[in-house]
Amino acid sequence: MRSEQDGFTYLGILFALAISAVAASATLVLLSVEEKRERERALLFVGNQYRAAVASYYESSRDEPRQYPRHLNELLEDRRTTPPQRHLRQAYGDPVSRQEFSLIRMPDGGIVGVRSLSTAPPLQRNNFDVDNEDFKGRARYMDWRFVYVGKRRRDQPAVMLPMP
Repeated sequence: MRSEQDGFTYLGILFALAISAVAASATLVLLSVEEKRERERALLFVGNQYRAAVASYYESSRDEPRQYPRHLNELLEDRRTTPPQRHLRQAYGDPVSRQEFSLIRMPDGGIVGVRSLSTAPPLQRNNFDVDNEDFKGRARYMDWRFVYVGKRRRDQPAVMLPMP
């Protein structure tokens, strides 16, 4: 004899599995957003490290006019001084695109900064620190340019680099 409750346990298990699948999917979405946010924080950190290294290299130049590095290796080991100076601890890759950074150069070939190659939209659009306030409202990570163009006198115009 079959009971009137046959199948309700089966439906209950299917319902529980459906709820578990929805919860797992939502968790994966949250983890994906958190991973993107962490990569974005890493990009800001690494980009600022490169900007600071270029600034250190440029400001420690004894020659006039001061020079920017021609190669990233010069930031790792600046042989212009004895002993060699290290402006950057290691060469970092782009945490967002997982590739090498695109170099931003002056017309004479000196490296003034780096930028990501990622065309993805950033999560953070506002509330940047002073060094990165130009990133406000930028539509892509590749628009975040970590650049150092030297200290200026008040009467000296800013150097505007074209967007590659």
